[in-house]
Order: sequence, then C-alpha cells, then structure tokens
Amino acid sequence: MRFLRGTESAPEAERTMNQEKRICQNCKKEFTIESDDFAFYEKMQVPPPTFCPECRLLRRMTYRNERILYWRKCDAPGHGEAMLCLFSPENPQRVYDQEFWWSDGWDPMVYGRDYNFSKPFFEQLRELWKEVPDVALMNQRGVRSEYCSITEGNKDCYLVIGGDFNENTLYSAFIFNSKECMDCYWVSKGEFNYETVDCISSSRLFWSRYSEGCYDGAFLFNCKNCHDCFGCTNLANKSYCIENVQYTKEGYEKKIKELMPKGYRSVSEAKEKYRLASLEYPRRFARVLRSVNSSGDNLEGAKNCRRSFEVFEGAEDSGYLWLIYSKVKDCFDCDHSGLNSERVVDSSTVYPGNGIWYSRFVRSCRDVSYSYNCHDSSDLFGCVGLRNKQYCIFNKQYTKEEYEALVPKIESHMDEMPYVDRGGRRHGYGEFFPAEISPFSYNETVAAELHPLSREEALERGYRWHESVEKQYGITMEAHDLPDTIGEVKDDILEQTIGCEHKGKCNDQCATAFKITSAELAFYRKFDLPPPHLCSNCRHYERIKQRNPLRLWHRTCQCAGAKSENGIYQNTSKHSHGEGKCPNEFETTYAPDRPEIVYCEECYKSEVV
Repeated sequence: MRFLRGTESAPEAERTMNQEKRICQNCKKEFTIESDDFAFYEKMQVPPPTFCPECRLLRRMTYRNERILYWRKCDAPGHGEAMLCLFSPENPQRVYDQEFWWSDGWDPMVYGRDYNFSKPFFEQLRELWKEVPDVALMNQRGVRSEYCSITEGNKDCYLVIGGDFNENTLYSAFIFNSKECMDCYWVSKGEFNYETVDCISSSRLFWSRYSEGCYDGAFLFNCKNCHDCFGCTNLANKSYCIENVQYTKEGYEKKIKELMPKGYRSVSEAKEKYRLASLEYPRRFARVLRSVNSSGDNLEGAKNCRRSFEVFEGAEDSGYLWLIYSKVKDCFDCDHSGLNSERVVDSSTVYPGNGIWYSRFVRSCRDVSYSYNCHDSSDLFGCVGLRNKQYCIFNKQYTKEEYEALVPKIESHMDEMPYVDRGGRRHGYGEFFPAEISPFSYNETVAAELHPLSREEALERGYRWHESVEKQYGITMEAHDLPDTIGEVKDDILEQTIGCEHKGKCNDQCATAFKITSAELAFYRKFDLPPPHLCSNCRHYERIKQRNPLRLWHRTCQCAGAKSENGIYQNTSKHSHGEGKCPNEFETTYAPDRPEIVYCEECYKSEVV
C-alpha cells in the first residue's frame, strides 16, 4: 500500500511534460529529471530525487560490502566462536552466524520500539539497526567453499564473490556456472579461464575480454565462436589466426610456440601490446540486444528503459538500473535485483519484490519502505531483520488500521524534521538511507570500486573510513624476487608469504601480502602460467579497471566513410550511409576523450560479422 503525498517540484501538469534541471545535493553538479521520470514518481507517489543518478547509486553501494572479510566472534547467545564475517571486529554491529540468523532461535521483534516524533527518522533507524543482529555472511549451500561471499551453490571454490554454481574456481567475482577458472570477472559458463573479463561460454581462454563461444585462445578482444586464435580483435567464426592474420593449422601451431609468453614480464608486455592493438579497431557503441527504446550498456530484452546497465532477461518501463536479472517492471534506481520485481524505487537487492521503496536486501516482500534484511513480509516501514511479518514499524506490530494511520504521519515528519548529515545533506522522505549511517566504511564497500577515493577525500566528503590494523605478516619473499616462470617455482612457494607489489600504496584495498594456495599452484602448473605479483584484491581492481564506467555520453558515430575519423582503421566494406561521415548519434559509455574508435550499431555490424 502507498500513501499519496505531494511532491516538492513544479505543478503536476508542467512536471509530466517537461524536463527539470537540479543541482545534486552530493556532488553539486547539475542533473536532469526527464518528463518520463516525473511520470514514474507520480505513479509511485514519491517526490523526485535530490541526488543525481550516479550519486544515488553510489549512496546505495555504501551499504554493500562484497569482498572485505574479517574474522570475529559470533554474538549469538551461547556462541562466541570465530566466524568469517563482513563486519570488522571493531564494528559495533551485533552479528550472528548465518545458520543461527536464519533459524528460529531468536526473535527480531523483541527490538521493536515506538516511533519518536521528537527525533529524525534516520537517527532512530540507525539506533534500531545497531541493535538488531545482522547476518555475518551470505554464502548459501556451498560445499568446501567457506571463503566465498554473496554466493550460492559453489563447490570447492575460494574467494569467489557474487558468483553462483561454480566448481574449483578461485579469486573471481560475478562468475556463474563455471569450472576450473581463476582471476575472472563477469564470466558465465566458462571452463579453464584465466584473467578473462566479460566472457561467455568459453574454454581454455586466457587474458581475454568480451569474447563468447571461444576456446584455446589468448589475448582476444570481442571475438565470437573462435578457436586457436592469439592477439585478435573483432573476429567471428575464425580459427588459427594471430593478430587478425589467417594461418594454416600447422603454421599457427609453429608460430604460437614462439609467441606464447611464459614469464611474468613477457605476459605483462603482451597484455599491454594487445590492449593497444585492440584500439586500432572499432568498438560497438553499446551492447544492446533485443531491446526497444532503451539506453545504456549490456542490455538484453529491455523495453522503455533509460540509462541502465547489466540487464539480463528483460526489463520494462524502468530506469537507472544496474545488475538486474529476469524481467523487472516499473523499477527506478534499482540494483542487484530481479525475478519479476515490480514497482521498486531507489532500492538494492530485491529478489523479488512488489512495491519496494528505499530499502535494501528484501526477498519475497510487498509494500515495504525504508527496511533492511526483511523477507517474506509485507506492509513494513523502517524495519530490520523481519521474516513473515505484516504491518510493522520499527519492528513493532500494529493492526492494519493503526499502520495505515501512522505511516503517513511518519512520512510527513521525515520532511518536517529531516536528517542532516555531516556534509549538510538533508535526508527526508524520498531519500535512501544516508551513507553515514551505513554499518560499513566507504573503503569496505562497492562504492570504493565504482568511485575510488583516498582516505582524505572520503573523510572530507563525510564518509567513514576503516583504519586497517597494521598487519605483521612476516613477509618472506618480495614479489620482484619470484621466479619469472612457473617452471622455476618449487613446492616450497606454498610456505612463502609474498609481499604485494603495490605495498599498500594504492586505493585497491591492497592486502600488502599474499600466499599461493595448493589449488592455485596446480592451476598455474597445468597451464604454464607465471605466478602473480599482486594480492587478490589488487588483481580484482585491475580487472574492474578494464570495464567502462556506469555513465553515458552523447556522441556521434566515428565512421567517416572509407575509414574511421582518426584515420587509424580502414573499413573493410561499404556502409549504408555511403562515403560521407555517418550521421548516427547515440549514448555510450565511452567518454569523448577516450582513444577508442566508437561506431554505431550499423557501422559496427558492417565491419564485424
């Protein structure tokens, strides 16, 4: 149920027909609320946002710690055992191990309290949040995969983050239904992949990106249905190619023995060489498949969706989405969600939900506002940790009539007495949880991955910062002293504590040191790969940096007829627009000052078939 409230902008008739420009409360930059956006806010009966789209996403991500894990004691009654946890030992949040949290051994309703109209809503919510136990880790139905986070159904995996149903996979994030992979990011149905990013249904693929249906390849970019290819870009249905040049099978096998790098230094040189080589070929402005009237990147089955990213298996009449799976509708500012969710506003991790406002981590819920970690419930406002409940406010039970009378008063009070954070940002009704009441510090969260800040920058902007306890690892070997090839590595490498090459001086959550596991060593030896010089966190950030930002720029196609505008790429076929410059315009994640050659869909398809 939603309670009709007025909005703070222009009159309704004007709002629904015109754009409105605003200044973001957070970054102080101008952003535009489109006329269709106003129509959605009217439909959902909420005020328009005061943060720009990028800052709205960033604010939600300050509540999402995926990969910074700690050991701390379980706070459940009669427990006290050490457990792997998303919350640091210094964090005052009460935390239960996941088995006990999901059990009937405790009751979140005992923390219920009356609403206090003399204090801001978010101040009261923060107090409740600190009292209600949180779950230590989300790692469901794993088998010998204890060191995984936000995962399900993994077997014999280690440090897999946000990936499901994998086997024998190490140090990877957002990897699904894959086997024997390591150091991968956004990979599905992979087998024997190493350092691949955005790859699908590929086997024995190394140091590659944006490739699908490929096997026995290395240093590939945007290749499809290729095998036995090396250092190639924009190929489809090819085999035995090196640097986009066709070889015979025998010629390829002979040449590849000379070219395949074996040492850490030669691999690093090859990665840079083929990254630069890929810039000589046109890039598709965006990956938008089976989509209508939609903008963004990596969209499948989107209809009437604006500025959205990583949408799989459909979305309709929505905007500002990120990481959406399986048919959502009427959802704005929604991330890590899916499964037929509908009518969701500025919320995160909804699986599924119908009528979810400004909430995080809700599953199978309906008509829920400003709530966290609630499941199989409906008609909740400002609740934490509830399951199978209805008509609750601040974890206190009400009748239907009492609930419906009190919620509109609380919404009005949120505007009359808004929460003002340390940066002077006002948070009333229509704002997601303020970043400063998150149980996590900025550098523990996905926000730091999307928008890296130094400690000083984060503190200046009003975020908290987790001061890591200086670890005395007792480093026994520096990265630069590692053998260059795996053939030179002895079994005693498993006993070494290796100093990360970054030495903690980066913004990549550097662990400063790392060890090589037995499964990892076996993988390197199986595929003749050199040992790494960076810790797993720094390697993860290196993969993140390969992907484009979650932003769009308006640009024109860079096809000039016979060649690209910069003259680097010579077109191989005639294009529909003729010999002159292509007139097509689009929105793309490639900023105008970047070196890539960006083509529209028609020109791109003319060159890559």
